[in-house]
Order: sequence, then structure tokens, then C-alpha cells
Amino acid sequence: MGGFDDLHPVVQHHVVNTLGWRELRPLQEAAIGPLLAGQDALLLAPTAGGKTEAALFPLLTAMADGGWSGTSILYVCPLRALLNNLEHRVDGYASWLGRRAAVRHGDTAQGVRRRMILERPDILMTTPESLEAMLVSATMDPHLLLADVRAIVVDEVHAFAGDDRGWHLLAVLERLTRLTGRPLQ
Repeated sequence: MGGFDDLHPVVQHHVVNTLGWRELRPLQEAAIGPLLAGQDALLLAPTAGGKTEAALFPLLTAMADGGWSGTSILYVCPLRALLNNLEHRVDGYASWLGRRAAVRHGDTAQGVRRRMILERPDILMTTPESLEAMLVSATMDPHLLLADVRAIVVDEVHAFAGDDRGWHLLAVLERLTRLTGRPLQ
């Protein structure tokens, strides 16, 4: 046992039948155990190496098995364009389990932002700058959207390393940890 066998049965079904994958890539297999155990992980692979799935499949499993509710996964990217490009794919994976993903960044319409408070996505995809704006918002209580976050995926982490954006991201994630009142994976 281990790896693929530890994923939620619905995720297993869709990996095989919707994606048509006969097996997971080695990185994807290796990530399942540690992520399901709640460990932090740094997943390294070339572009199109399956890192998104390596992070999301075990987290979706934890969400389903643990009964996580509300916005429980935060997916942080350095670029709005990358978020927009990933939204359909991530939302598709979430929909396998009756869950939903949504993007929120500087270009997100005000009406969509308000609706997110009432109909919270299970996976919120955002930039560090937009996350900070949510945490300090005068028009929205950040607890309403972010208090249930349990895990964070930082995509393209190298884009944050070695400059002020990296320090900014660390500060914002620390603030989010304090808001949730628990350690975040």
C-alpha cells in the first residue's frame, strides 16, 4: 500500500478514468504519504512535471477524508495570468469531490468578491498581494473567507525566493497562520 492507494477512491477513479493516466509520476507518488501525514513539502520537477497534481491530489484526499469545510486550501501564485490559466484545471479536480476552486486577484470583479464570502470556494487561488489585501480589508472580515484554511500551496516558489516578494509572502502567511489559530501545512 501507499502512494496511489492512499488517495481518496473518487480521486483514484478520476485519475484513471477522467485523466486516462495508467500511473502517477514518481514525484506524484512520493508526495502522497508526506502530504497526507500533514507534513510540509517542497516538490521539485521540471515544467509540466506534474507538481500541481502532486500537491493537489493528496490535499483533496485530506479535504474529503477530514471533512474540511469552507475555504480550506489556499493556492498562491506569483502571477495573475498563471492563476487564470490554472483555474479551470484546479476547479475540475475539486469538482470530482463536489468541491469548488475560484480565483481572486486584483482583476476580480467586486461582485465576484462579495459572492465569495457567501459561497466560499474550497480552494482559493490568489497572489500574495491579493491575500494581503484580504487580510487587511476594511470592507470584509478576513475571518469569513480565510479562517478555515488548513493547507497552502505556493506555486512557482522560485519566483519568490531571494527578493522582497519572498519576505512579503512569508509575512502574509504568518499573519494568515495567526488568523486561523493553527499551524498551516
